[in-house]
Amino acid sequence: MDDSDPETRVGVDVGGTFTDLVTVRDGRVRVDKTPSTPAAPERGVLTGLQDLDAPLGDVDFFGHGTTVATNAVLEGEWADTALVTTEGFRDALEIGRQDRPDIYDFDAEKPAPVVERDRRFEVPERVDERGDVLEPLDEAAVRDLAADLRERDVDSVAVSLLFSFERPDHERRVRDLLRAAGVDASVSLSSDVLPEIREYERTLATALNAALKPVMDDYLGALADGAADRGLTAPLRVMGSNGGLMAAEAARDRPVNTLLSGPAAGVRGATYVAGRRGVDDLVTMDMGGTSCDVSLVRGGDPLVTTDTEVGDYPVSVPTVDVHTVGAGGGSVAHVDAGGALRVGPASAGADPGPICYGRGGARPTITDAHLLLGRIDPAGFLPDALGRDADAVRDAFEPLAAAVGGDVEDAAAGVLRVANADMERALRVVSVERGFDPREFALVAFGGAGPLHATALAESLGIPEVVVPRAAGVLSALGLLISDVVYDYSTSMVREWDAVDAADLAAVYEEFERSGREELAAAGRDVDEMRFERTVDLRYAGQSFDLSVPVADAGAGDAAGTAGDAASDTGGADGAAFDLDAIAERFHDAHERRYGHAARDEPVELVTVRLRARGLVEPPDLAAAHRDGDVDDAVRETRRVVFGGDDHATPVYDRTALPTDAAVDGPAVVEGPESTVVVHPGQTASVDGDANLVVATGGDGE
Repeated sequence: MDDSDPETRVGVDVGGTFTDLVTVRDGRVRVDKTPSTPAAPERGVLTGLQDLDAPLGDVDFFGHGTTVATNAVLEGEWADTALVTTEGFRDALEIGRQDRPDIYDFDAEKPAPVVERDRRFEVPERVDERGDVLEPLDEAAVRDLAADLRERDVDSVAVSLLFSFERPDHERRVRDLLRAAGVDASVSLSSDVLPEIREYERTLATALNAALKPVMDDYLGALADGAADRGLTAPLRVMGSNGGLMAAEAARDRPVNTLLSGPAAGVRGATYVAGRRGVDDLVTMDMGGTSCDVSLVRGGDPLVTTDTEVGDYPVSVPTVDVHTVGAGGGSVAHVDAGGALRVGPASAGADPGPICYGRGGARPTITDAHLLLGRIDPAGFLPDALGRDADAVRDAFEPLAAAVGGDVEDAAAGVLRVANADMERALRVVSVERGFDPREFALVAFGGAGPLHATALAESLGIPEVVVPRAAGVLSALGLLISDVVYDYSTSMVREWDAVDAADLAAVYEEFERSGREELAAAGRDVDEMRFERTVDLRYAGQSFDLSVPVADAGAGDAAGTAGDAASDTGGADGAAFDLDAIAERFHDAHERRYGHAARDEPVELVTVRLRARGLVEPPDLAAAHRDGDVDDAVRETRRVVFGGDDHATPVYDRTALPTDAAVDGPAVVEGPESTVVVHPGQTASVDGDANLVVATGGDGE
């Protein structure tokens, strides 16, 4: 390709119903959708790539968000896996945390272990909490085990030995002995996958990684080969759960790090859209047909957690802090045994879908409630214009109306109030319960249903501004095009903070940075594009939970608020430069902000050392072309819409026809090709230079 040709970037996000493709070339954004193919997800991706209007040989950047690992965990469809662990710890994977999600549910059952008991094996060996060898590895026992594994013909092996994060030698020797003995299976070591304390979480993450490795290897291999056969030469980048891209080879080796690939890409897309408006503090809301994902971004970086559940399994690898509730456009409304109105978690899904889609749905949903209140018209966005079956919707809402003691419109309004209450609680979980005031944030709403609810939720929470991106329906695919390449490294070093030597801490960071430079270079990042963000997890002695705080060089500012502000640089770590007292003070401040108190006289304990290696990616220019015109020309119709129990003659606008800088007062409905925005009375919506719709809710942010 000629160097003068404009760069072409392609992002592909695979959903349950559609595979979304976003192509950016010379500032122009093109959106394509193709049906997903769950039985062989690479086929849907390849079909979409083949239908692009640009030659695949001209594509310079190819980012991919995948649900392959997620679906495998949710469905329990993974490789035949064996687990090797320290003698006496065979059942740690099955014992788990020994907690009960509901202490009054005596019929509760634990999730099936990732590796069944007849596939879990012990080997004699033992190291202590500082990595000193108490019992050498019994290599003869490992060789005997290798013969057993060959006979069982397992596909993958997980190795999780006690305190291997302090001394990985035994795990590595087990791997080498298995390979030397002819065990033809992939091997995952806990000292590579999650070298951290908490035996169950570390073993579970390693077992999941081993179980998913052949699955992800087959998928990404088939995708890469198929794309190459069609002329694509750009290297494949996969979105990780931590909100950063990784090389395909890394995703094949560490698939457990891709379990929240899709939601993480959506958060990155929302962060980028808000950042172009100069907004670095935001709450994201992605509402589709079955669920609503919310997350919080502070200082331009999504919050990351190591406490996430995927299906029934707690996964402790770094992930974007996403909270999910079962409220989507297809969520079914019903009356429970006590006579209370409920919404979800059951969903009508895409087939048959809500009643108003006219595809055979018979159960009342959130989408149907919007129809009854005049807020949507399915004929405006369904390609086959199956229309609004209003009579069938009314009939389905009659039992709900009888239960709430009103008419069907009262029932519809009640359904939306119940759904909004669930989503408001989710928004509070990621903001108020994390010590953040939502009034200081903007709300970025996307997904097909998000903009229908976001303006009411923002007003309820005092959030002053709602941003609905122009690509709201495919924001996850867009997020792939602007995300940095990111790798996370960690190791647990449990000891009193006063006993930590700054030089020892520096040595750990230097090793992490060396690995980070190698992986970033392999992913095509130059040295001047590399950044390293250092943090530590600390706790008060005796606590079972910890908080992550930044590690800044001395002089970088003791009041550092984020790792990006204080601990990101291109140089190596210098032990003499670490101010350990200042780091401890940041922990006290973080504890007080999170829990309302700090115990500065109590001893502090180091738990885990972390480093994030970031390879910066220059985002494409996504500014929209300036659009002239008259606001009145964008009015499609005037429709009766119900707000607060009152009828309003409400103008319905065609979003694609609204001129740049246009402003409309609520009540109003703005219909786009992918989503509908509801502007409530007293609110004002405007179109910014990126063609985002920005709704001022009337909140003052104070």
